[in-house]
Amino acid sequence: MVGDATLKPVPFEALPGFPGPDAAAALDAFRRVCAAPAPALPQPASVAGDPAALSDACAAAGGAVPDAAAFFRDRFDAFRIERPDPGQPGFLTGYFEPELTGSLDPRPDFPTPVLARPDDLVSLGPGETRPGLDPTLRAARATAEGFAPYPDRAAIEDGALGAQARPILWLRDAVDLLVLQVQGSGRVRLPDGRAVRVLYDGRNGRPYTAVAKLIVQEGHLPLEGLTLARWTGWLREHPDVAKRLIRANASYIFFRLAPVEDPALGPPGAANAPLSPGRSLAVDAGLWRYGLPFWLAGALPGAAPGEGGRLVIAADTGSAIVGPARGDLFVGTGAQAGIVAGNLRDAIGFVVLLPKAAPGGSSR
Repeated sequence: MVGDATLKPVPFEALPGFPGPDAAAALDAFRRVCAAPAPALPQPASVAGDPAALSDACAAAGGAVPDAAAFFRDRFDAFRIERPDPGQPGFLTGYFEPELTGSLDPRPDFPTPVLARPDDLVSLGPGETRPGLDPTLRAARATAEGFAPYPDRAAIEDGALGAQARPILWLRDAVDLLVLQVQGSGRVRLPDGRAVRVLYDGRNGRPYTAVAKLIVQEGHLPLEGLTLARWTGWLREHPDVAKRLIRANASYIFFRLAPVEDPALGPPGAANAPLSPGRSLAVDAGLWRYGLPFWLAGALPGAAPGEGGRLVIAADTGSAIVGPARGDLFVGTGAQAGIVAGNLRDAIGFVVLLPKAAPGGSSR
């Protein structure tokens, strides 16, 4: 069992189309996770995927691999993720790296600050707690008296951080900041034409509330046809309501700056590896080990005709990605990727590839 799901062994030949038309792209994404530094927040020891066996697979991937498809068949066993209710398959959404405009200094056209990680922020890993702190909170504020809940979004906007509020960049408005925080990273074009990357560097640990969902719940826009461009445009047209709805999302993300080293790749995910468009998957990091391959059984954005699924690699996580058959696919950078990500909300089958057991070990 993983979470509430059963893992049912399935032969690769029973997966229509496996491993898809470009197994080499999945192998490249796998190699990037293998080569990445350890995650900033360690995963629980109980996550699925034997670390020794996965390390062996990584070592093999580091050498010459003449046949990428054969590599995955030889090094892994496939397991269909079956939830208790057979009528409820897995659920896949998409996310992207937005491209925004901004400035390293405050200007009339760029008045909204992007804040650096405060020194008093203590991030908590899965299952980790602090004395006297609500165990549902995923971060704490270190004080002279001990640990306290970190301020929520509204309090931060009202100045609760004091000198700990250190801007690293300035954006055109609160809506762009919200988009950046929802996606977790972004590229920002500066007035001189340079591009910088703005990377996730911690959150206040408060619960996340989707502002787009609030817009629909209050009857401002219908759910049907609700794209990123539409709901962000509506927020800009209704600034007073927008401020209230944005502040209803208590979660707040902090960032750091980094260069754009390879424009073809996305930012580093939680596994510390650059995200591969169409190949990097955000998973529940309390259940699955980073680096595990997954076969997504179903039609996906940009799929070739007749493509029955896609081989992707667990490389990221997110606060809304909860459960064994839940994933968020990184689809790329820019406005077009944003459209694709916004339209990706599909029921889909999940098959996990667990590394074959190391001698004396277990594939779980």
